[in-house]
Amino acid sequence: RDLQFAARCRSLASLGMTRSSEFPEKQVRDKFTVALVQMSCGPEPADNLAKALDRVSESARKGADVVCLPELFQTQYFCQREDAVLFDLAEPIPGATTEKLAAAARKNKVVLIASLFEKRAPGLYHNTAAIFDSDGALGGIYRKMHIPDDPLYYEKFYFTPGDLGFKAFDTSAGKLGTLVCWDQWYPEGARLTALQGASILFYPTAIGWHPAEKAEFGEAQHDAWRTIQRAHAIANGVYVGVVNRVGFETGDIRGNSVPGKGLEFWGGSFFCDPFGRVLAEASHDKEEILLGEVDLHHLEDVRRNWPFLRDRRIDSYAPITSRMLDGK
Repeated sequence: RDLQFAARCRSLASLGMTRSSEFPEKQVRDKFTVALVQMSCGPEPADNLAKALDRVSESARKGADVVCLPELFQTQYFCQREDAVLFDLAEPIPGATTEKLAAAARKNKVVLIASLFEKRAPGLYHNTAAIFDSDGALGGIYRKMHIPDDPLYYEKFYFTPGDLGFKAFDTSAGKLGTLVCWDQWYPEGARLTALQGASILFYPTAIGWHPAEKAEFGEAQHDAWRTIQRAHAIANGVYVGVVNRVGFETGDIRGNSVPGKGLEFWGGSFFCDPFGRVLAEASHDKEEILLGEVDLHHLEDVRRNWPFLRDRRIDSYAPITSRMLDGK
């Protein structure tokens, strides 16, 4: 068999072919531009979707190859209460909304990352990021793995934890990974996604301040959020794009609001390089489109000088799968 294989390779070579040319892969681009869409969300889902689609077109006009929208951008952040009626917001994937998102990706020739409330089956729902390639094809989905349950962030009521694992996706722009919001606090997810070859990690997000806590804890909370994601970039030698919503919300869905003081979503979307340097950053109170360039030559240069992946002791990490190392 080895002789037959060698003979076949020689035959292909004589025709100016290699074995890999029988199975062409997507051409790897040295550079591509990403757009992070920081937007506010109103009470009407249809209006939010229309705004998002406009922002996709605007991002493309600005030169973006990849566009990422915020977490659950079609509505105000409804997880501020537990209300079974709101399961009606969920949609199957593929479905009516993904058709519109696919059309936007195809029309604008961009890769599009969109966070959706997925209805997988009756009574089974996920917080899911859908990845559309520049031809409009659905390249895959990522289901949010870590689900929070905190005051005004009652996500465990709505979302089943993801079961697809951490994933990187081949796209026309390059290989990328996306996680979702609460995943951003876990280095394990970033590592497993980066090890699959992603050059950039996206974090569509919905995070903000409790108004009563902002004066005392707000600065430290935002700094911790920014720091942990910059650390993912440094530890893995990848770019990171964080996309948050902005504005004050009471979880208003077509007039169905949550009593109380609501949440002030702090925006602050940012793009950083593989050494954690923040290259673009949005304000705390305005809608913006951030642009950043992923440069694979720069990524490799950083990894050559700071070879963290080379020096990992993969023979010593098995205990990481334990909840605690306390012998119980």
